[in-house]
Amino acid sequence: MYLKSLTLRGFKSFASSTTLRLEPGITCVVGPNGSGKSNVVDAMAWVLGEQGAKALRGGTMSDVIFAGTPSRPPLGRAEVLLTIDNSDGALPIEYSEVTVGRLMFRSGQSEYTINGTSCRLLDIQELMSDSGIGRELHVIVGQGQLDAVLHASPEERRAFIEEAAGVLKHRKRKEKALRKLEAMAANLTRLTDLSAELRRQLGPLGRQAEIARKAGVIQATLRDARLRLLADDLVTARTELAADIADEETVRAKLAETEGAHAAAAEREQALEAELARIVPRAAAAQETWYALSSVRERLRGTGQLATERARLLRAGAQATRGGRDPEELEQEAAAVHEREAALQARLERDRDTLTEVVSRRAELEAALAAEEQALLTASRAAAARREGIARLAGKVETARSRAAAAESDIVRLTEALDAAQARDAEASGSREALDTELARIETERDELAGRHESAIALHTAATERLEALRTQERGADRDRASAAARRDALSLSLAPADGAAALLTATGDATDERGGGQARASSQTGGSEPGGTGGGRAGGGRAAGKGKQGRPAEPARVFEPPRTPIQIFGRLVNILAVTPGAEVAIAAALGPAADALAVGSVDDVVTALSWLRTAEAGRAAFVPAFPPPAPPAAGELADGLPAEAVPALELVRVVDQRFAPAVAAILGGVVVVDDLAGAARLAAARPGLRLVTRDGDTLGPPAAVGGSAHAPSLLELAAAAEEAAVAMATAEARAEASRTAMEPAREEVARTRAAIDAANADRSAAGARHRALTDQLAQLDRGRGSVAGEISRLERGRLAAEATRDQTYGALAELEAALAASDDELDVDERSAEERDRLVAATAAVRGEEVEARLAVRTSEERARGLAGRADALLRQAAQERAARAAAARTRALRERQAKIAAAVAAAADQALAACETSLAAAAAEREQAETARRATDTELAGVRDRVRAYAAALSALRDEAHRDELAREAKRLRSEALEAKALEEHGIAADDLVTEYGPALPVPPDEEGGKERPFDRAEQTARLATAEKQLVRLGKINPLALEEFEALQERAAFLSAQLDDIKNTRRDLLLVVEEVDSRVREVFAAAFQDTAREFEIVFDTLFPGGEGRLVLTDPEDMLTTGIEVEARPPGKKVKRLSLLSGGERSLTALAMLLAIFRARPSPFYVLDEVEAALDDRNLGRLLNAVEGLRQKSQLIIITHQKRTMEIADALYGVSMRGDGVTTVISQRLRERASA
Repeated sequence: MYLKSLTLRGFKSFASSTTLRLEPGITCVVGPNGSGKSNVVDAMAWVLGEQGAKALRGGTMSDVIFAGTPSRPPLGRAEVLLTIDNSDGALPIEYSEVTVGRLMFRSGQSEYTINGTSCRLLDIQELMSDSGIGRELHVIVGQGQLDAVLHASPEERRAFIEEAAGVLKHRKRKEKALRKLEAMAANLTRLTDLSAELRRQLGPLGRQAEIARKAGVIQATLRDARLRLLADDLVTARTELAADIADEETVRAKLAETEGAHAAAAEREQALEAELARIVPRAAAAQETWYALSSVRERLRGTGQLATERARLLRAGAQATRGGRDPEELEQEAAAVHEREAALQARLERDRDTLTEVVSRRAELEAALAAEEQALLTASRAAAARREGIARLAGKVETARSRAAAAESDIVRLTEALDAAQARDAEASGSREALDTELARIETERDELAGRHESAIALHTAATERLEALRTQERGADRDRASAAARRDALSLSLAPADGAAALLTATGDATDERGGGQARASSQTGGSEPGGTGGGRAGGGRAAGKGKQGRPAEPARVFEPPRTPIQIFGRLVNILAVTPGAEVAIAAALGPAADALAVGSVDDVVTALSWLRTAEAGRAAFVPAFPPPAPPAAGELADGLPAEAVPALELVRVVDQRFAPAVAAILGGVVVVDDLAGAARLAAARPGLRLVTRDGDTLGPPAAVGGSAHAPSLLELAAAAEEAAVAMATAEARAEASRTAMEPAREEVARTRAAIDAANADRSAAGARHRALTDQLAQLDRGRGSVAGEISRLERGRLAAEATRDQTYGALAELEAALAASDDELDVDERSAEERDRLVAATAAVRGEEVEARLAVRTSEERARGLAGRADALLRQAAQERAARAAAARTRALRERQAKIAAAVAAAADQALAACETSLAAAAAEREQAETARRATDTELAGVRDRVRAYAAALSALRDEAHRDELAREAKRLRSEALEAKALEEHGIAADDLVTEYGPALPVPPDEEGGKERPFDRAEQTARLATAEKQLVRLGKINPLALEEFEALQERAAFLSAQLDDIKNTRRDLLLVVEEVDSRVREVFAAAFQDTAREFEIVFDTLFPGGEGRLVLTDPEDMLTTGIEVEARPPGKKVKRLSLLSGGERSLTALAMLLAIFRARPSPFYVLDEVEAALDDRNLGRLLNAVEGLRQKSQLIIITHQKRTMEIADALYGVSMRGDGVTTVISQRLRERASA
């Protein structure tokens, strides 16, 4: 492996793209100073990942980009490509040639590439580290790096060997592992806390989850029971609907059959009406024929009777004997006949008038009957058409009524459904408002809880701070108390000087310290007037106790025999004086020797005490007896004329035991206390007789002046200081006790606020859970409201459509009913017209009968009138003739005979014609009867057919009503079925078919418990099961529906955290093992590398310093992980080994010896040396080049040099120069080829 080429574009002085073709062996880069030779080294370091701008001899990394010259503008980027020959596979990459590139822009963006592919710097460093090129780039020895080696610490020298040995990556691995361990420690602690917290939460949440699980089981049972009951309702509704649909088919078939029968009856009615229209004219014609034949028969009968009568008469006249009648008789008979003829003529006229009237009536009736028959026929046809129209109208009316009723039912159903949907929507809106209110309340509660939490935290912080402040106060108070106690004890010891007074006090048992004395003084005042008071004894006991408390070993004390004569001692004088604070020094100076004096009862006691002191050789002492001395000047008189800063001493002292007040007044009577000496001097000059004392203890005045610098404190000062220390100790004790007293509620407050924080956290968690649950409920409610709103919109549209349909149907129904009523009225009129026809037929028949009778009467009267006509004349003529024709009787008899025969013939012919007429009349009567019978039969059948049509119409109406009722019932059942299906889908989310398939009553009911048996569906049982489940659900109380999910999630999280905790522990253990392995590997690799380097160093040093001695020494051989390396170098002829004592050249050679030793011990594929031999003389340069020659076989060497001898060993030369434009150019030359040539 070796460097094959180096390409620079815009790097420092290489403005143009420049490529250096490198080969194995030694390559020297030469050129004048400042031409850019070292820039080649910087480019190699930069492309291999150098991150320090100073290492590249720049201030910032952007300095590597060509900055421009007066003739060349600056470039925006720098790029270096280093191509490495990897044919030996030294680099762990499957390429025989590897090009590493680095590109940088002035904006600061940079990019690394390997063979043109973008990569990370870490990728390049790891790729190179496996071939002995460390991250610190020890293979590149730049200018000044020798000084770094020389001045390096032992640990830094160790780093050189570690990098060459490849230990650095192990150390990086270890550092990475240690960083992970540090990060892992925090994570481990956090995970441990989280796991503990989760375990704490799992208990109550598990109980809630168990309740939720039971509720889930009960809800499943509840759902199963509800679904089974719903499926049973749905199956029942569907079964009833199917039965109704089957019944509908039957009703429809029956309706169709009835409609067919009704149509057939209507058709028959029309046929009968047509037949009747055909029969009625025939019957009328037969009637007319009968009437005509009856008239002919009557005429023939009259003619026959007349002929018969004439023949009889003629025969009778012919047979009569012509005796003749009496003309008078004939005239009388003629008169009678004439009267009869006149009567017959009058009757004939009447009969004719009657006939004319009857004929006129018959003609009118026949015309009316014909018109009525025609009108009836027309009306019958129109009635048939109207009946058919009426039937159709009735069907349309019923259909319209059915549609209207269906529309009304739809409107009612849709209105009810709309009301129900609106009620659900209102309920949902109410629920939404309630949920919004609850959500707002919970959000407010959450805000309040957050405020409570923050307040609790603030209170907890404040309580903690208060507790800490109280602890600080307690510690400060304890320190103050201990300091005050120490000061008090020290002052108490100082209050008992080893003088005669102390010996006397000890001998008499009245020894006391300052504090004890104060207490004794207080007690002695109670019984001070009694001789031999025991106050001093108690004080002495107090002092002894005080010393015992200090625990100090007492010096051996001299034992004095007590005086034989009792002495009344009240302690030291200072113990019975109360001095104004701040005036102790002045009062002590004013008291003088009396400040240390003992207060005794009398002068005799003084004499006894002095005698005892002298006899016992116990020292000297001062005494102040309690006797009334001469009265001193009053303090008021003394204060007259004093300045404001001057105060009589007696005003600053209060005598506790008034028995000694005269003595104290005598001592301090003429003493004035002033602030300073200047004031004392001014007052002394003004009032020379006064004794002046400053607050610093200087005295001025008769009999002498005393003062100066610091002096030993008097007992008065010590007593005051001891009292102050006692007060400070008591105050500190009180403060400490107060702090301890306040700490207990503070601790309670801290615990309470901590509990409040925990409660607030729990409440916040619960509120958060409720908030999430309400949010889910709101989302579900909004979805339900959306579906309800869609349903309301659909129902409103359906209701509007149904109302429009109803209105249209009612409008059409009104029109149809009006048309039907009009048709019924017309049909009623038609029925009345038929009755009129029948009446006219009957009236016509009656009139025709009357006409026949009238005609018969007229014919009879006519025949009779004709028969009588001329009879009177005849009788007259007969009479005349009888008179004149008796003669011609013979002639007339013959004539009558002939006329009789003619009359008989006429009578016979009339009889024959009458017989024929009777036959024709019988035929006509039969025809008339047949036609009338047919008419009556047709009328009867038509009446029956009309009755059937009416019956069929009524049946059709009833069937249609029944069909409509059935349709309404079916629609209700269909709506119930649809409602059940919608309920199953909306409330339970299951389709109707799936509901029946999975929960139908035909399916067995699975057992509620495992191991049970399936049982058939029983509605009562399922109803009871539903009620039981509802009661069980109610008994469970409030259920957290999210508890099971939260518990499982929390359990999963706990398991996950436990697994993560185990993983972290295992990883930590693994990392510790990695650290141990790395440490072991580092020890092993470093030890081997150090041994090899140390051996090579001795060899190279001997080469560079023949006869000299050099070696590498470990600073701590016991610790191969941290030990440093010291370099011991002794050039020949010298005894020094410290590098600092060597010359510059020797130091450079020593540093090079170390680097070359490292290169030889752990060789790298290439090395770059930048003017490392510049400080060497020719001889040392030769030695160095000999050592460098040894590296040629194993490594590629690139040397930046100015030395010709170095150039001579090179295989190739690169000349670097800089033109006037400030841009570096390069030329190359192979020396070995030229030398060989």
